[in-house]
Order: sequence, then C-alpha cells, then structure tokens
Amino acid sequence: MEVSNTKQQHQSASISLTKPVRCIVKLGGAAITCKNELETINEENLKTVSSQLRQSMTTGSNSGEVLGMDWSKQPGESEISSPISDFEDRPVVDSSPFIVVHGAGSFGHFQASKSGVHKGGLYQPLVKAGFVATRISVTKLNLEIVRALAREGIPSVGMSPFSCGWSTRERNIASADLSAVAKAIESGLVPVLHGDAVLDDLLDCTILSGDVIISNLAAHLKPEYVVFLTDVPGVYDRPPSEPNAVLLREIAVGKDGSWSIEKPTLQNKNKQVETSVAAHDTTGGMLTKISEAAAIAKLGIDVYIVELGTGSDEPCVEGLEWRIERQPS
Repeated sequence: MEVSNTKQQHQSASISLTKPVRCIVKLGGAAITCKNELETINEENLKTVSSQLRQSMTTGSNSGEVLGMDWSKQPGESEISSPISDFEDRPVVDSSPFIVVHGAGSFGHFQASKSGVHKGGLYQPLVKAGFVATRISVTKLNLEIVRALAREGIPSVGMSPFSCGWSTRERNIASADLSAVAKAIESGLVPVLHGDAVLDDLLDCTILSGDVIISNLAAHLKPEYVVFLTDVPGVYDRPPSEPNAVLLREIAVGKDGSWSIEKPTLQNKNKQVETSVAAHDTTGGMLTKISEAAAIAKLGIDVYIVELGTGSDEPCVEGLEWRIERQPS
C-alpha cells in the first residue's frame, strides 16, 4: 500500500538527522509469531523477513557473505561461535537507515488481557503483576527478533518504549523521548522497538501499540516510506477469512485524515472496512493499523501494507497490495 499527503501537525518538532531515515518497518505480531500458540515465534517467517530486510538495508556491499552479530551461545552448542577475524578486513558497508517496530502477537497480549493492564489501575495487585508479566513477555520477543536480525548481519539494538521514557495520557502518547533512537541511527545502528506496557498519566498504565509508535516515529523522523508487514496480502473490506472478502487496492486520504475506498469499486460505495479483533488483542487489531496508516499518509509519507515474504529484492517496495493516495484539493 502506498500513502501520501502533505501537511504535518504535531506538538514536537522533527528531529534532524545527518542521514535521513529511509524506512520504518512494522513486523506484524501475527506474521512473526504463531498467534494462537502462547509465546511461540514463527521461525520461518522471522528468518525470511530478516534476510529480506538485510537485502533492503544494504546498498553497497561487495560480498554476499553474511557475517552474523549474534555472538551468544546457541541451543545445542557448547561454545560461542563468532566470526571475529572475518570482521577485521571487512570493508565498511553503506546501509540505509531503517527502524524496525514489531507487534507482540502471541507474546504479551495474553498477560495484558487477563490482568487488564490496558484498562489501567496499576494500584491493583493483579494489574501490577500483569504489567510486569506483559513486559517480561514482550521484551523476550524483542530480544529474539534482535537476535534474528543480528544473525543476518543487521546491527540491531532493542529499545523498549517504557525504558526509553515513553508514556501516555488516556492511551494517547504524552511523552516520547526519541533521543536514544536518533543517536542509534546516527551511530549506524538499527533501533528495534515494540508494543509495550507503559505508564499513563490518568489511567496509571496501559498498552502502547506498535502501530501508534510507528505513527509517532514517522511524524518526527519523516522517513521516505513506512511498511506494515502482515500475515495477509493487505487490507480487505472485511476479515479475509469471511466469504467474498475483497482485497483493497487504493484508498484516498483526505486533508482531515478521513479515508475512503477508491479501488476496487465496491457495490456499496459508502461501505467501510469491517474488522475483527481477537479476544486477547488489547491494541485494536487491523482497525488501529488502518487509522495509523491514514494518519501517516496525512504527513506526506508513503505507506505500504503488504504480506510478509512477498516482493523481490526490495520487499519494502515491490509486491504492493494496498495503495492510499491523496484526494485532490
């Protein structure tokens, strides 16, 4: 999907970087985990997307050899294997600045929904315990994604919104310190953020979704484009599991941020997208994703929503499934 629009309105000023961010990528939780199996990673999908991201980020490498950066002990091995000597004569590789944000999938949602973290009330013992349990779960997933990217030679570093000082007020972002993200990018690292349990000024606590995080990052860092990688080919007019679901190709975003379906032409032109949310999903599912995509489009930034694994050498550009364009003035 492609999204474009013109004016940006945000309380904070944009952050100026020496080298602009090329892309912010959202790894959908349902695409990188087995969402119906508690805390289970979809290893095949994660390996595929890590390899594709490496190909997209690396623009000047003279060698197809991948030198991994995960030098931690691997399961079943008695020693740590690291290609340290191979790095000594390795030429500097020119790579495009990227940011990765991932959803939680089968990590975190169970703990959050069972304890009611998303509803607030941190003073309650159950909510407080759920807050801790949710953060343990989502940071566990974050570490595994960072490791998967590092094995592909991507200099990734995990950054939890809670630890970086992000907070909300009635579930809307109230504070988001991007200084650590900016410094990481300037240092040639790839920040990897994730949906997280955070403190809320009025509710005490809540869940900050990866889709909302991306919208905030886009407003401040102004990437060339944003990509949402999902477990389905794009956005449908209803849940894709339902009969006669139609894949949407183009959506027009108005100056006020509202959006309407342009292509294909539906029988009911006033029809809005019908979405479903899993019982344990505390972040709003596809509806949140669509709303944030429209908000990013309003900033004049191209947005794509595609199925993970589609596309060719440029998975973030090829194989587009949904297009959002600016309405004529």
